[in-house]
Amino acid sequence: MTSTRTSTRTSTSTTTHETSPATGWGFRFHETGGPEVLRYEELPTPSPGPGQVRVRVAASAYNAADNGMRGSFLPIPVELPHVPGYDVSGTVDAIGEGVQEFSPGDPVVGFLPMERDGGAAQFVLAPAEALVAAPATIPLADAAALPSVALTAWQALVDDGDVHPGQRLLVVGAGGVVGKYAIALAARAGVHVVATASPRSAEDVRAAGAHEVVDHTRTDLIEAVTEPVDVLLNLAPLEPERFAALVALVRDGGRVVSTTAFLTTPGDEARGVDAVTVFVRPDRERLAELVRLVDAGELRVEVTRRVPLAELPALHAEGAAGRIPGKVVVVVE
Repeated sequence: MTSTRTSTRTSTSTTTHETSPATGWGFRFHETGGPEVLRYEELPTPSPGPGQVRVRVAASAYNAADNGMRGSFLPIPVELPHVPGYDVSGTVDAIGEGVQEFSPGDPVVGFLPMERDGGAAQFVLAPAEALVAAPATIPLADAAALPSVALTAWQALVDDGDVHPGQRLLVVGAGGVVGKYAIALAARAGVHVVATASPRSAEDVRAAGAHEVVDHTRTDLIEAVTEPVDVLLNLAPLEPERFAALVALVRDGGRVVSTTAFLTTPGDEARGVDAVTVFVRPDRERLAELVRLVDAGELRVEVTRRVPLAELPALHAEGAAGRIPGKVVVVVE
């Protein structure tokens, strides 16, 4: 599906005319706890300060970290009361002093500071440096599904994994959203990709660009991978002993990269195998490049479900009960 959007630019670098209502609506929690602490409330619509942009939200994306911050079992010190939803897309509603790269009406997408208010509301204040122009070739709401997961994949591969053309990459747990972005980015960079997947996700993993797919439900990975890999990227909640055993698949001087922050990433000092744990970082330049790849047709934004904002507590309850597959965007009507 393709959408066309236009915006009107001005040359001003000061705050624009206030066209939005003094308040909007959204979900926030005043204390941490279960999904029941989420309250649908009338929220103030503050004017953007220097370097800030007010965004009229099209959608936010649900991430497992939203559940962790609300439940207080993820060590990110959120400011209470807190509006969840740190992946966001929408249109610029007003700009603060010093903001020259955006104008009201511009479609944008961003990865917001996780400790501050997010996009599960009609409006959100964002640092200008957290935003980039949204992809023009997909619906604006769907763009909220891109930032943090695609940045995680890029940072794991390029910044922390240091993969190069001609190398071999093993992706463990490739059937999730981050895994498919990682495969697509690696294959595009000329890396040979070996990926693990269940029968349910194997076809999607192949479609993303994996050269070899190992069914981890039927095949022992250590036996299936017959040639050493340069980088092992783990995206799965492995048992520590199993994770440590997989390091044998990495060549001397290679690297193990993992996004499972609750699990120590193993290496092998004797063989020069480094270990790196990835924590996603804001990166405006990288995000803009990811948007460019989407618009060029080289990267597909995955949206598994779209739910209205009113169903956010039910979505959090689903996440609290177990893993939510795919990528869900929360659309603001």
